[in-house]
Amino acid sequence: MARHGSIDIRHAAVVGAMNPTSSAGVSLLSMRDICKEFPGVRALDGVTLDLREGEIHALVGENGAGKSTLMKILGGVYPQHQFEGEIRVSDEVKRFKGVRDSEKTGIAVVFQELSLVPELTVGENIFLGREPGSLGVINWNALYARAATLLRELNLDIDPRTKVSGLGMGQQQLVEIAKALSQDARILVLDEPTAALTDTEAEVLFGVLADLRKRGIGIVYVSHRLAEVFRLSDRVTVLRDGKSIVTAATDSLNQQQVIARMVGREISQMFPVVRRAPAEVVLEVKHLSAVDDAVRGRPSLTDVSFSARRGEVLGIAGLMGAGRTELLLSLFGAFPGKVTGEILVGGKPARIASPADAIDLGIGFVTEDRKRSGLVLNQSILFNMTLAALPRLSDWFATDELREIAASRPLFDSLQIKAASLFTAAGTLSGGTQQKVVLAKWLLNKPRVLLLDEPTHGIDIGARQEVYSTIAKLAESGVAVVMVSSELPEVLGLSDRILVLHEGRVSGRFTRDDGTPEAIMACATGTDRHA
Repeated sequence: MARHGSIDIRHAAVVGAMNPTSSAGVSLLSMRDICKEFPGVRALDGVTLDLREGEIHALVGENGAGKSTLMKILGGVYPQHQFEGEIRVSDEVKRFKGVRDSEKTGIAVVFQELSLVPELTVGENIFLGREPGSLGVINWNALYARAATLLRELNLDIDPRTKVSGLGMGQQQLVEIAKALSQDARILVLDEPTAALTDTEAEVLFGVLADLRKRGIGIVYVSHRLAEVFRLSDRVTVLRDGKSIVTAATDSLNQQQVIARMVGREISQMFPVVRRAPAEVVLEVKHLSAVDDAVRGRPSLTDVSFSARRGEVLGIAGLMGAGRTELLLSLFGAFPGKVTGEILVGGKPARIASPADAIDLGIGFVTEDRKRSGLVLNQSILFNMTLAALPRLSDWFATDELREIAASRPLFDSLQIKAASLFTAAGTLSGGTQQKVVLAKWLLNKPRVLLLDEPTHGIDIGARQEVYSTIAKLAESGVAVVMVSSELPEVLGLSDRILVLHEGRVSGRFTRDDGTPEAIMACATGTDRHA
């Protein structure tokens, strides 16, 4: 049984040979000996990267390896005086004072967090700040005509007069690329472009990239998804700890070789192999239903029943829209609609009307979107780690920072949080490190039940392994872990038992031994039931 599948699972069904036929030869970009320091951290240490005309060059590495920092330097976010090294574009030395200088040189960077204005139209977003017209009067006909031409050249069937808020995430990603190319970019940088896309949306993006390559545009493709890297790229550069480890033709390497260079060690198995003996039931859910009046259609959850035991990992599988996140929100008192049914914690009926009720009962919740709902980004690691445990660490009138530090330091060290100190702002950390801080916040509160919603979303291979190890240790320590994941091998590799949801109902129940990818997917798609 294939429990421990390949690292990049999400696109396993759609990534096939794209047969890159790069016309690469002419040098577009050369970055040499790039060094960048932040307080207490050397983020880049002599990094080298080059890009050729008509090439897709993948840039990979763990969170914190320096990928985003390098791209911000290329995009002018960090001006020349803030780093060391040389940037050449078409063999001319360039010194960027800001983002505009980079754009004028023909460089366009599309970051993971899109910069579109939702309430403006597609055309307005594409030419924002560069609207055609004269004497302060915008020529709207010219703007939309140019936008339509650009979208047509990219084979995008999008009306330029449509508001961005009405588009799906995949279409927004493509509009962001159209916006970049409207500036006559010769160098396009994409930072985790498929992180929020469905497989279908990702396929459209891949087609666009193939067309851009044929037009001679050089593309730097930053991604954690190695299947995409091997499908799309001509060459790959691996960063580790702020250093260039290797640059090689993609077809001269395999995934395991790339992973080994990313983390500095060979990886024979992603998931910890453990045999746990779950104890008594800690969480019991009976006939749970949830309806959000703001969303028309079927209920989010219907008649869901299950239990979670102390010392086990209960995996929740299902397709997007199956009700997995809604289930965790309901258990944490954060579902926006009406919830009915019975929840028992420690064998006693529990009234969970708010997250505060859940926390009081010993329930923690690591949300999928750590930046919006898991962390206060402009506050320190210490501030974030102690949020849920403040009543225990401080008195009624003031926080006790010394007690907070004393309680947080052991977790800071044991989770190997990569930061200069407990007082480092959470927003400056890599995605994997941020996820560790979110985990630490709940571990500090000593939960009986820990709800995990996509715990490895947006983090790299090495950080994933550390999260997997942490989850296993939590279960071994007696915590009941309820984990939602879209990565089927992740569910199979970590879970003692698996609950499958389909359209808000339980469609399958499996143990570690009888769960197979085929059986779980059959239940998730509604073609079979095992409940």
